[in-house]
This record gives sequence, structure tokens and C-alpha cells, in this order.
Amino acid sequence: MRTKPLIEQHFHGAFGVDFNTASTDDILFLSKKIKEYGIGGIFPTIVTDSVENTKAAIAKIKKAATLQTADMAKIFGIHLEGIFLNPQKKGIHNPNYFMPLEVENYKLIEDEFIKIVTLAPELDEGLLEYLTEKKVKIQAGHCVGGDLTKCSGATHLFNAMSGIMHRESSTTLSALIDDDIYIEVIADGVHVCDEALKLVFKTKPQDKIILVSDSLPIAKSHLKEMMFAGEKIYYDGIRATSKAGTLAGSTSLLSDIVKRLADLNIFNPAWIDNPYNYHDIDLNYEIEWDENWNYVK
Repeated sequence: MRTKPLIEQHFHGAFGVDFNTASTDDILFLSKKIKEYGIGGIFPTIVTDSVENTKAAIAKIKKAATLQTADMAKIFGIHLEGIFLNPQKKGIHNPNYFMPLEVENYKLIEDEFIKIVTLAPELDEGLLEYLTEKKVKIQAGHCVGGDLTKCSGATHLFNAMSGIMHRESSTTLSALIDDDIYIEVIADGVHVCDEALKLVFKTKPQDKIILVSDSLPIAKSHLKEMMFAGEKIYYDGIRATSKAGTLAGSTSLLSDIVKRLADLNIFNPAWIDNPYNYHDIDLNYEIEWDENWNYVK
């Protein structure tokens, strides 16, 4: 069977390459390597860091995007997951670098190559309106608020956000019932249990589901531990966590997740098109899968 290439919009790295610290050559290597796994486009995702380090990472990703060749997964823009988060749902992020959701703070790192910003909308101090004017995708994540009216998406549903509650609104509940909101889902079997996945797939319009890996640099590498977001991460063969046990991201690539969902008989091939529609992008080629949803290189 043939489909469009996979688009990965929440991707911190793999094969030992971390977008927060990678060189331009590292980024080019990674974009070439992941194309061998059916991934045709990426939004390199940056975690919370200092303004100086964030600007340096953006500059290297932008430079890599200008040097890409046809055998690489295309870099469509940057996903900024950090700085404007709620400390109550910080996850693996370093709260020492968090800043208020003010336009002047965003301008410290602003770049036209930033296409997605994950933030806590309940803490907004004027930033959401500014990002909307700039046509940047606003995604609720690492947050507790239930008002998503100014958001276009929700980042890694269930994870690092207020969950489903029956007496008050929450981020997860609002994202599920709002048919206009796109939702990211990490369907690796670690971040969201299969029963919850089935609830999501029954609840959301099929054209608003975006599968993501939230892949860590430790994925597809020989490493069992590494520094990420300023903290040491340990990989036990199934999950990657901090010393305290906080999940730091996935160790699967998006093609692994497609295969896993297909094995569970809950994969909808229509979901492959959703990131294309969300970002109004295209890639003019198709890829091949076998009958068991293994990517055919």
C-alpha cells in the first residue's frame, strides 16, 4: 500500500542527536537517517532552555534547512515546546528558564521559522493574540487550563496537562470535546494506555488526530543514559525517565507507532494526511508499506 510520507511535528531527536544542542551537520545527518524510516518531514522540537541557547538552536536548525538534499526528511519549521509553560505541569522541563507569557519575552527568541508554540494558555498575558496574528500554531501543553479558545491544538494529549474530571473543565477534556482542536497523541504504549487511546479515537473527529512520537535523542541509539533538558535521562529498554521517574519523551519513531497501532487493529491510514492539512504543506511523493504496515525502504 502507498501513502504520503509521515510528518513528525513533535520530535526532539534520535540516533543520539538532540535538537537543543546539535550542530548543523548533526541535524542534516538525522534528517537523512529518519527518511529511511518513512518520515518525510519534521518540525524539530526544542525544549525549555536559556534564551541564548534557544536562539543558538534555532539558528542551527534554520541553517540546516537551507542545506538539505532530496534524500533528507524536509525541515518544515520549529516546534518551540518550552519557556512559556506552567510549573505545575513542567514534566522534564527546567522551570528556572520559564518566563511569563508576554510578547516582549517571546520577542527575545522570536523567529519566523518557529511554526508551533506549546504553552500554558491559562497564564497568557497577551502572547496568544500576538502569536495568532503571526499565524503561529498555538498548542496547549504543560498546562492546567480548560479554556482552549485561542489554541489550534493540544500537545501530547493526557501527558503534562490536567486530565479528565467530571466536576470541572480541564485541558484534556476540552481538547477531546472541541471538534476544532487538533490533538497530538503519543501512541507508543507508554505515554497513553491502549484503553485511553481507543477513547480518543472514538471521541475525536478522525481529521483532527495527529500521531507524534515525542522522540528523544536516545531513541534508535546505543545509549542507556544521556543528558536531556539539563537532566540525566535513563533508558531501561522500554521507557526513558529522569532519576525521579518522570517520563522524558518517547523512544519510538513515528513509523514504529504506526506499526504498533496497526498490530492492535486501531490504526486509521487517514491520520497520515492530518499534519499536511494542519500545516498546509505537501510532499510530492509517496512511500510504500507492506500488508503489516512495515515501512518498505
